[in-house]
Amino acid sequence: MNYLLSGSRAAASSPPAAPPAAPHSPGTPWKSRKYSLGVQGLHEEIMDFYDFMSPRPEEAAMRKEVVKRIETVIKDLWPTADVQIFGSFSTGLYLPTSDIDLVVFGKWERPPLQMLEQALRKHNVAEPYSIKVLDKATVPIIKLTDQETEVKVDISFNVETGVKAARFIKEYMKKYSLLPYLILVLKQFLLQRDLNEVFTGGISSYSLILMAISFLQLHPRIDARRADENLGMLLIEFFELYGRNFNYLKTGIRIKNGGAYIAKEEIMKGMTNGYRPSMLCIEDPLLPGNDVGRSSYGAMQVKQVFDYAYIVLSHAVSPLARSYPNRDSESTLGRIIKVTQEVIDYRAWIKKKWGSKVNLSPDLDNRMKIREQIAPCNGEQQQNRDSESPYNQHLTLSLTSNQQLSSGSSASSVSSLSGSDIQHNGMKFSMKGAHNHNQGNGYNPVSGGGMRQPVGNRGHHQYNRNIWRRKKHRENLPISLSR
Repeated sequence: MNYLLSGSRAAASSPPAAPPAAPHSPGTPWKSRKYSLGVQGLHEEIMDFYDFMSPRPEEAAMRKEVVKRIETVIKDLWPTADVQIFGSFSTGLYLPTSDIDLVVFGKWERPPLQMLEQALRKHNVAEPYSIKVLDKATVPIIKLTDQETEVKVDISFNVETGVKAARFIKEYMKKYSLLPYLILVLKQFLLQRDLNEVFTGGISSYSLILMAISFLQLHPRIDARRADENLGMLLIEFFELYGRNFNYLKTGIRIKNGGAYIAKEEIMKGMTNGYRPSMLCIEDPLLPGNDVGRSSYGAMQVKQVFDYAYIVLSHAVSPLARSYPNRDSESTLGRIIKVTQEVIDYRAWIKKKWGSKVNLSPDLDNRMKIREQIAPCNGEQQQNRDSESPYNQHLTLSLTSNQQLSSGSSASSVSSLSGSDIQHNGMKFSMKGAHNHNQGNGYNPVSGGGMRQPVGNRGHHQYNRNIWRRKKHRENLPISLSR
């Protein structure tokens, strides 16, 4: 089964040596040089985006201060309580405006949400109108915005799954050194479309990371544990898989035991309390019976914007695109994501205020070492791949045997992906993954292809859902910063 583009290990044509750096255009501050052609250039640009958007030492220092302020209030109430960080701040996979997730462990019959809310108000830790107690949520939490930094914080009680999930993700970051690069791009992509949180109809960061891990586990053509794979090709193939090839109606995602695609009927057997598999069904590798995508009611909007990104990027890196005039300042990655000036100003403000307080943390130092391991995807090895790159020839339909899937995948996994039958050159295929790039439909019962502006895409700008209020004591903290 071949649910990805045909061809060998991802690569792009080896262009002449790049000229000196070109100035970046608005919205693409990571772009400081002229990139190679095709997917090789996209690979280079993703690396630069990662370097630009990765957490900086002063940003980590600022967040630690926020955690310390809240922990002081908690310890004042309950001296024996244990406060732990989880989520993106723990894994290092956070954008400059991401939330901080905290969990408080202690001995209570019920989570003391109201008691902590009152204490936080009393100590003026949070913005006065930002504290909300969500006691009816699946996991009861307190949401607040830090008074000094406007960083948003979610606080839960006695929930171990978040801490375990952070450890789980860190293990896979060690296994797949390219995973953080994909995640930061995908997070920014969903953020600017307001599809990065469950309560706004999007998907959680945990769901997104599990989708990316599954994609790397079951890739039929590459060994994703290698550090010299082409990130541009991987990103396009991720969008292709979850934007048009994956059968959301029938199939669930399994991470454990090497990964597999599982029929939803099989997953439902292990679910409790009358739950049924959701549209985006992801088995929780840490909590049997839990569907991580259960609350993502806007999963089909996410699918739609992934499909849109696949079309935009695959066209941008195709040989046909080289026939059109292209300004040096243009960005391939910038066709689907942007970074606002407000974010740039916010990071400058953080650097000014916390730059003198930083110490290089072990996590950040480790991420820098990982960055050094990522090969540039060029040279002799790159030239050997040129002739086999799917974007250096006509996009063709290619079927691979079931054995090319991960060993964790099974025959039932393949059959669960079956969708609409495909007619191609007189042959009839019933394999979900074998889609014809020249067709806009017929490969997925959920939706057809074709170029369109998706519902979830509200412009290629990180638009501003929360308007910052300028305050004198904040030393000109930038206004109008989106989350």
